[in-house]
Amino acid sequence: MPIILKLRGPPSWHSSRSFLRSHKSFIRHNFDLNQRLVSYDAPQALPERPRGKSWLFCPAVLLALTGAGYYAYENHQPSRHAVLATLRCSRVAQAAISGAIDYKRTFARTYASEEDRLEAVSQCHVRSATKVLKALLANGGIYIKLGQHIASLIVLPREWTSTMAPLQDKCDATPYEDIAALFLSDMGQPINNLFDDFDPVPIGVASLAQVHVGYHKASGKKVAVKVQHPHLVEFFNIDMNMVQSTLGWVKYWFPEFEFTWLGEEMRDNLPREMDFVHEARNTARAVADFENIKTSLYIPEVISASKRVLIMEYIQGGRVDDLAYLAMHDIDRNKVALELTRIFNRMVFVNGWFHADPHPGNLLIRPASKSSKSPYNFEIALLDHGLYFDLERELRVNYSRLWLSLIARSSPTVDADRRKYAEAVGNITPDLYPVFEVAITGRLAFEGTFEADDEPKSNIQRATGMLDMTPQTEEEIELILNAVVNREDILVSVLDVLRRLPRRVLMVMKLNDLARHLDHSLATTHSSVRIFLITSKYCMKAVWQDEKRRFRDSGLGFGSLRHIFGSAWAFAIGYSQVTFIELMMDWQASMIKSSAWLHGFYSRGLAGAHDAAAGLS
Repeated sequence: MPIILKLRGPPSWHSSRSFLRSHKSFIRHNFDLNQRLVSYDAPQALPERPRGKSWLFCPAVLLALTGAGYYAYENHQPSRHAVLATLRCSRVAQAAISGAIDYKRTFARTYASEEDRLEAVSQCHVRSATKVLKALLANGGIYIKLGQHIASLIVLPREWTSTMAPLQDKCDATPYEDIAALFLSDMGQPINNLFDDFDPVPIGVASLAQVHVGYHKASGKKVAVKVQHPHLVEFFNIDMNMVQSTLGWVKYWFPEFEFTWLGEEMRDNLPREMDFVHEARNTARAVADFENIKTSLYIPEVISASKRVLIMEYIQGGRVDDLAYLAMHDIDRNKVALELTRIFNRMVFVNGWFHADPHPGNLLIRPASKSSKSPYNFEIALLDHGLYFDLERELRVNYSRLWLSLIARSSPTVDADRRKYAEAVGNITPDLYPVFEVAITGRLAFEGTFEADDEPKSNIQRATGMLDMTPQTEEEIELILNAVVNREDILVSVLDVLRRLPRRVLMVMKLNDLARHLDHSLATTHSSVRIFLITSKYCMKAVWQDEKRRFRDSGLGFGSLRHIFGSAWAFAIGYSQVTFIELMMDWQASMIKSSAWLHGFYSRGLAGAHDAAAGLS
């Protein structure tokens, strides 16, 4: 039988054969993998693009992005708001930072002489103020209002105030298309449905609004239509934040220039001025306050009011300081100056509620009609009633007592009263009183007010009270301005006074400045003290009214009777004395005017006499 032999190798040999088979398989697999990797590492042929069209890709993307941005700007309010807000902020920031760097470099340099240093600082003032002016004009609205405040701050260098002065009258008008859109959104009707002959060109443009003329269909009257600039509401919050931030930067870079209170005041007051319904209510109250008073004040009638559109009676007239207009209508410029002073002093000291945005642009004058209650041949129209301040009784009486002490001749008792009531009115400490006295009178401090070492050197004869004042000269004006700007201690004191004073007291002082400015602009022939006497009489009335109130509250005791009779006697004597001085000053003013008439007649006949008496030559 065959024998089959099954050869079996040792286990190690058998494993080696398996290993060889596995190894060959691994090598084949690895070879295939390497082939694949080599193929991936080798340069790959890119798909061919059509030649001649690759250059279109980037412009197409740029055009698409531009179109999307334009669409978002025009149709998406948040996008538009973000772009414009960024642009407005960047203008102010650029002007502020550039000015700060300019000042730092100017102050860090060394100069050959003091004259060279002052000239370099003056040029730096001009450069910085010009940059800020351009930014304010470009942004408009609230920024114009800020510039107007800057222009009115006498403590700033003259280069700044003179550069900002054009903002008092220079504001860009809102295009008619935007005004028409505002009417549709606010009034629900197009302009043509409300008015006939609506003039698309405004007769006046201010920082917050502009005024158009038209004929109101519902009333049939010729009206002035006050329309708010549409963008104000949109940017109010961000603009105010930027204004306050900028003033904060100024305080950080120049700690002595502390004007953050100005930003706070604007944030508080501007919303009231931007609400024309509020303005209509103010107008009605002002009319009621003068309803039974024989006065030349005329307040235009409000026909309709919404938040951003105010329709009121149209007034045809001239500026109160237009001497040619006054001469054409035979209006006595002296009486205009005195009547303006009476109107504002009655608001402050009798009514305790007064117009807080006084400037010549808000005043018009016209011949009085036969139905007018004016005691003269003219009426003074007061415009823009958006902002009024009240003056509480205690503050009003203390300010009146302060003013009466300034009128009186200096004495130890009078000097003590001046300082006492200055502290009561504005927290003015004795060291700050001299600067406050200059600010409230607009003149050099009275004799003995400054300490001998602190007093600015001059040869000008100082008065002991307002009644002793002589007409102000250019030398006196220059001395006051130079002392404020060039003497650091006085400048710091002025800024401290501004920071301490209540805003209402500052507004009363602004009214005093307006009266002095108009008295000068009208070239009046009476003494510059004449308008101060009117203020004194109203202060006497305010004090007397307070004394009567105290008497009513205290009862009929012997001491009370004695005090009230003494107060009544003092009021009667003081009032009579001031009235007598007024009569004498008015007589002197008429003599000066008559002398001018004669000189004009001698040189150019009746025409020359008329012009000379009217202050035109």
